Amino acid sequence: MAHQPKSLDAWTGEFGDRYTQRSGATVEAVRGRARVWGEVLRRMTGDMPRSVLEVGPNVGLNLLGLQALSNMEQWAIEPNASAREQLVQNGVLPADHLFEGFGHSIPLADGAVDMAFTAGVLIHVDPSQLEATMREVHRVASKYVFCSEYFSPKAETITYRGEQDLLFKNDFGSLYMDMFPDLQLVDYGFFWRRTTVMDDSTWWLFRKV
Repeated sequence: MAHQPKSLDAWTGEFGDRYTQRSGATVEAVRGRARVWGEVLRRMTGDMPRSVLEVGPNVGLNLLGLQALSNMEQWAIEPNASAREQLVQNGVLPADHLFEGFGHSIPLADGAVDMAFTAGVLIHVDPSQLEATMREVHRVASKYVFCSEYFSPKAETITYRGEQDLLFKNDFGSLYMDMFPDLQLVDYGFFWRRTTVMDDSTWWLFRKV
């Protein structure tokens, strides 16, 4: 039997529960996400997505930020039970738009949503499952693929809260472009923690052509 990546148990278990407890949907945090999504959505003027899937939303900060700016239909897949419970109880998502699981296996049809994205999630995907996860994000998106992640020009493994093999930096934008010839770069940029209330991260927006 193949060895199961450490991250699968971590994010479904107590480690993931503690992350959820730290990630409260405060007014300030949601306002910061609305600000960053405002920057991204401006790049889509004239062809706005009407539906979106987030892989790994946790308590839904990005989804709430998007809700402040648009009325697009929202879907998500989340591995942590505590986070899923909060997403439904807090009215972020209806239960039938929320799936249990990881990004390497998304239970939606090809091109089911206009945009699919990750924000601070690919960095936590074990390298053995990274390609499968990115292929699933690409598969379910009919128009746009977006990611916002910690950047490194080469693959790096970083100690994360005292744990090994749970955080991996990379040039995710280049990985997407190298893997999928049908992706055209719309824009890229940097989210600064001081003004966005989210971790410093590089973002990429791609359009399927």
